[in-house]
Amino acid sequence: MFETLGNPYSRFFRIDDFIDYYNGVLLPSTDYIYLYDLITYYDGLLLCIPDRDDPVVLEEVVLLPKMFDIFKEYVGWNKIMNLNNVGEFNIACKNNQSFNLIKVSEALHEKKVASIADMISQREQKVRFVLISGPSSSGKTTFSKRLSVQLMVSGLKPVVLSLDNYFVNRDNTPRDENGDWDFEHLHALDLSLFNQHLQQLIKGEEIEVPFFDFEDGKRYYKGEKLKLTEDSVFIMEGIHALNPELTPGIPKELIFKIYVSALTTISIDHHNWVPTTDTRLLRRIIRDYRFRNYSARETIGRWASVRRGEEKWIFPYQENADVMFNSALLFELAVLKKHATPILAEVPKYCDEYTETHRLLKFLNYFVPIHDREIPPTSLLREFVGGSSFRY
Repeated sequence: MFETLGNPYSRFFRIDDFIDYYNGVLLPSTDYIYLYDLITYYDGLLLCIPDRDDPVVLEEVVLLPKMFDIFKEYVGWNKIMNLNNVGEFNIACKNNQSFNLIKVSEALHEKKVASIADMISQREQKVRFVLISGPSSSGKTTFSKRLSVQLMVSGLKPVVLSLDNYFVNRDNTPRDENGDWDFEHLHALDLSLFNQHLQQLIKGEEIEVPFFDFEDGKRYYKGEKLKLTEDSVFIMEGIHALNPELTPGIPKELIFKIYVSALTTISIDHHNWVPTTDTRLLRRIIRDYRFRNYSARETIGRWASVRRGEEKWIFPYQENADVMFNSALLFELAVLKKHATPILAEVPKYCDEYTETHRLLKFLNYFVPIHDREIPPTSLLREFVGGSSFRY
């Protein structure tokens, strides 16, 4: 990786005669690390760390077999392409292989979406409702649109409805413990209106779909009508889609549940993994700046609240999904670098958000940038960087 960056100097860390490099902040001494554990997990080890809220005890171990399996599958694909870390990726890009990486990564996504569509269409019990959930900026909206195309190929008639349409007006949005807007709260949605519309649709009645404008924080109606038929498959996507409190009146056997998340499987090197939340944060910074009139400073300032909301409203339900989809693309961080760097550069140096901004800029610097002209208009990444052929 250092060779591909072209920097004349690099920082390293030392413990006695052991020298290595780490991305992030290290403790001044191993004496600070007094609480940890190692347990066997699949064919490796799981490092147990202190609880963030109560650091004198270890964090509870929550086994996530479905999440681990999908992550392991994509790591296997990286190995097939001989791209296990950022250094190998940068070398491949400098050897003009980036276009092939894009094509293979996009083909893998398309194959997985088609496979999920087959699971839905071939299920013994007819599926009437497809619920798609996942954390912020995981690509749920584009995934639902691409799934709809594949379901039509299978002879079904999908009808897509985003839960984002049912946000309450911003003035009525719940506040978190710091007094900030809590957009991840379940009651940031108008559950009464949503369930009213759901019951009308089940009865075969027509509804007028609301539209939420993220720029002014208000709900509007644009005359868009929606009605289900006997052949329709109703697709709902949103962070709360797998929460049983959202759809208490729908029989479970009619529901197919999908969890979407961006599980970055490439590592910086053998000792430094790329945090999966960094990919989603960068996606959100770019999308909020381009389409929702938020600065990078504002998005970073709200990120802690977003993460708390995910821990409360999304992650507890992820293993209940029938299938998981990894929306991360092997090449995307090299593309996001081009879009995110100038946006992050606008964050003032002397503000609370600059520390995180500096970390992200340093992280993006590890990647050789690549152009996004070869990314197809149906790509999940187009939801964030623009140029999508889908309407949002």
